[in-house]
Amino acid sequence: MRRKNQSSVSEFLLLGLPIQPEEQGMFYALFLAMYLTTLLGNLLIILLIRLDSRLHTPMYFFLSHLALTDICFSSVTAPKMLMNMLTQTQSISYAGCICQEFFFLLFASLDSFLLTSMAYDRYVAICHPLHYAKMMRQNLCFLLVVESWVLSFAIALVHTLLLVQVSFLRDNTLPHFFCDLSALLKLSSSDTTINQLVILTVGSVVITLPFMCILVSYGHIGATILRRPSIQVICKALSTCGSHLSVVSLYYGAIIGLYFVPSSSNSNDKHVVVSVFYSLVIPMLNPFIYSLRNRDMKGALRNILRRGAFSV
Repeated sequence: MRRKNQSSVSEFLLLGLPIQPEEQGMFYALFLAMYLTTLLGNLLIILLIRLDSRLHTPMYFFLSHLALTDICFSSVTAPKMLMNMLTQTQSISYAGCICQEFFFLLFASLDSFLLTSMAYDRYVAICHPLHYAKMMRQNLCFLLVVESWVLSFAIALVHTLLLVQVSFLRDNTLPHFFCDLSALLKLSSSDTTINQLVILTVGSVVITLPFMCILVSYGHIGATILRRPSIQVICKALSTCGSHLSVVSLYYGAIIGLYFVPSSSNSNDKHVVVSVFYSLVIPMLNPFIYSLRNRDMKGALRNILRRGAFSV
């Protein structure tokens, strides 16, 4: 009885991407290729780190968890979106929508916390190279990852528990390709003041605080480089931090573009397009960024290919 009192909606309709019907086939092939690239690229990173003992370091420990998170993050939205595009359906059950929202928030938060842990690792590597092994010991790395999972789970759970308390009586049409929290709250027929307050409060924990920690880390790295300006130090910093800085720029650039840059176009269309960027495009690009800009990863890949060639 309580479930019926909370909402009379048994399913939601996902309107999907703002594209024309005749373009569905082209975009379906594009997003399918992107999703498969995300899976294969990130699985390759995990495999290389697992098989090559030279990559058993804190940086690659965090990278393997980031790769796993990117796989899960894309898998929350992409399969359902692709299925809807293929079958020309739009429905998703109430329970399925709530689950999608929970896991989307879980892995989005986890991405942010892992990038922050990686920034701290880079700070120690550049600013305290002689004490790196002592400061970035295995127990600390494991603790940072566990804390990231626990915090992300708690954040997603709080939002989800608050969401299931609101009613959906007027409309069940979501102008999105997945069950986005803000889009769901706009459909609610009950007061969502608490939900909005929690979004603002928790947003500072998930987005603002990690972003500030990353900026502080790179501020210290920049100051260290300026104190000892040399080609060798600069090259080491670029090789050590370049890939991570590129991923951070893409991730937070998308968020800043979504929430802080005004747009003359339809705001909902902009929200959908940026959501595609950070939930599908960035997880696909991460393996290329870390493999193309990282000599250790390229070396590990060559060793694996040679090993496979000799075994044949």
